[in-house]
Amino acid sequence: MAIPKVMGIETEYGITVKNQPDFNPILSSLLLINSYETYRSSRIRWDYEAESPLRDARGFEYAEDKEVPSKEESRLINLILSNGARFYVDHAHPEYSSPETTNPRDCVIWDKAGERILNLSRSRAEAVSPPEQRILIYKNNTDSKGNSYGTHENYLMDRKVPFARIVQYLMPFFVSRQVFTGAGKVGAENSTEHCDYQISQRADFLETEVGLETMHSRPIINTRDEPHADPEKYRRLHVIVGDANMSETATYLKCGTMAIVLSMIEDDFIDRDLSLDTPVIAYRNVSRDLACRETVRLKDGRALSAVDLQWEFLTRARRYWETRPHEAWVEDVMARWESVLTRLARDPMSLDRELDWVIKRHLIEAYRDKHGLPWSESRVAMIDLQYHDIRPGKGLYYKLEESDAVERLVTDDEISKAIYDPPKDTRAYFRGMCLQKYADEVVSASWDSVIFDLKEGPLKKIFMLEPLRGTEAHVRELFADSPTAGDLLRNLGKPSGDV
Repeated sequence: MAIPKVMGIETEYGITVKNQPDFNPILSSLLLINSYETYRSSRIRWDYEAESPLRDARGFEYAEDKEVPSKEESRLINLILSNGARFYVDHAHPEYSSPETTNPRDCVIWDKAGERILNLSRSRAEAVSPPEQRILIYKNNTDSKGNSYGTHENYLMDRKVPFARIVQYLMPFFVSRQVFTGAGKVGAENSTEHCDYQISQRADFLETEVGLETMHSRPIINTRDEPHADPEKYRRLHVIVGDANMSETATYLKCGTMAIVLSMIEDDFIDRDLSLDTPVIAYRNVSRDLACRETVRLKDGRALSAVDLQWEFLTRARRYWETRPHEAWVEDVMARWESVLTRLARDPMSLDRELDWVIKRHLIEAYRDKHGLPWSESRVAMIDLQYHDIRPGKGLYYKLEESDAVERLVTDDEISKAIYDPPKDTRAYFRGMCLQKYADEVVSASWDSVIFDLKEGPLKKIFMLEPLRGTEAHVRELFADSPTAGDLLRNLGKPSGDV
């Protein structure tokens, strides 16, 4: 039986500073991170001990030296937030990694909380900057100068599932799912074939089918084997092909359909081989097919459109869940999945309230028609970028949201609470509450541990190797009975152990 799909999203944000000729993205990102105020001690740092980014899911590990920041650097570039998230500098970008969640709706809430956190940081950083220097932050995946930065998804999977099976079924799923996950993009990059507009921002930057890299030779299937949980039981599927979505519906479907398909893969339920002939080329072709009707060739000689491929997965998903117990969100995701596919087949532009690439295309074409502009006009590129601006009242997506022109799935109140509070049904709750209650005693933390310094004796490390332990239901009484970190450790019954 497939295990529950704990999930989360990591987003690298684009950053620039107006009226600063010597703009340095690393220094600006540092200013942003260190301007954010939250429950924390200035001593808390990220614990890199358990990280292994060079371990490959295919069974080997690269021998390159792993660069780990010094303790002082770790304090400067990392924040561990009271909502269970990580906020840090990654490759010259500010990155927000959401806490672990158990369903796609919560994934939307804590991903959206990340946008608010970035904007709060921006406001505070600008308060200590020269008045003419405005910090601009974009939730997108390209600077339109040949550079791409990622929006990565993470899903808990059973370690026993053969990685080859994951590759076999996810390859056609990833290639085709961009018809509802794409963020939309003006033009082409990375020496790919010219187009005026395309569905996905990441498509031009995917160059291989399977691999470990995330910065160059980017693969459709990433093989990083870094579980952040019990390595004997679990793997963390690290997905790098997704776009940064502003649309709540797009994020919801992106995470929800993935959780459903991964469950089917774990249970070896998919009974049809949908392997593609040339996946990288197919990925780019789908991205350029705005009508969503062109076909891609399968290895068995058949030709199916991206929408047809998605129907193959949805049809099996409905059969799969017919006789299995499941949460209510599964039915909702499948209903929305079906509705979106039906309208994509009929007229993609009918989804101009729900899907980013359609919403943005509608905006741009209305502006082009009004002013008689070609796609190459700089003002068109500016609309493309401004859609992703995270400033309320400035970003075009937020303006649409204010005028009720896009579909909402979550409330502003839920997002506001998620800025400071963790999800209640994963180990993120334990991590976040430790930050809220014992910040002065927490010296470092990671996804699967919290380390305390009680000012006497050695550091005490609490392991959290089970992502579904440490929930509110599991530790509420523990926290109530533990006014101090010392009490917490004593009540756990041992100086170091599992939550």
